[in-house]
Amino acid sequence: MLISLFLVERVSIGSLEHLAPIGLAVLFAIFSISYSKRELSELQQHKVFKLFGWFVSLTVALYHIYFISSGNYNVQTDLPLYLCSFIALLIPIFTYYRKFWLYEILLFWIIAGTLQGVITPDIAEGFPTFDYFRYWVVHLGLLIIVFYATFVFGMRPKFKSIFKSIFALQLYVAMMVITNYLLEANYFYLNKKPKSTSILDYFGEWPYYIIVTQLILIPYFLIIYLPFYLIAKRAK
Repeated sequence: MLISLFLVERVSIGSLEHLAPIGLAVLFAIFSISYSKRELSELQQHKVFKLFGWFVSLTVALYHIYFISSGNYNVQTDLPLYLCSFIALLIPIFTYYRKFWLYEILLFWIIAGTLQGVITPDIAEGFPTFDYFRYWVVHLGLLIIVFYATFVFGMRPKFKSIFKSIFALQLYVAMMVITNYLLEANYFYLNKKPKSTSILDYFGEWPYYIIVTQLILIPYFLIIYLPFYLIAKRAK
């Protein structure tokens, strides 16, 4: 009964349920990054990094196991194929091997895609549901991981990283087109826009919002790259 008092149908932008997790994640990121740089050895830093990756990935896996057990799972809508969930399942590969080419791809994917989810959350049921916690662990956890790699391990994207990331994204889109056709689904919102408010609402109806999104990828990724370029230029 007490829990039901906190349940809402959808998390609204600017609400406590929206802003509180972001604030906590910012504080945690600052603390974990600064503490790791000051107090931990490289081996310990790597262990922490792997722990972050497994925590995010297992949260997604357990959520889908729980969802399947409920009997309401629908392969047309519920598979972990939306970009953030897809990255979350694969992120332990990056946190274990720390390959630079993975960093090049994931940095732009995570900042570009995950920030959209953080600013305009698409959560059907709010606190304290499993879906609510899964959503924030994935979106905020991925950002923490990529910032940890950047500030603790000193990874930095190069200009060509922009185009590597865009090319990899096209492969993902092609995979989703095939998946959507086979399942009559809408993964990556390639057939229609999400129900919740999103930046896609400003890009017109289908298929125009897809075309506009593709056209702005390069300038969008350039904006993400700009701080790294300016810092590197200043350092020289």
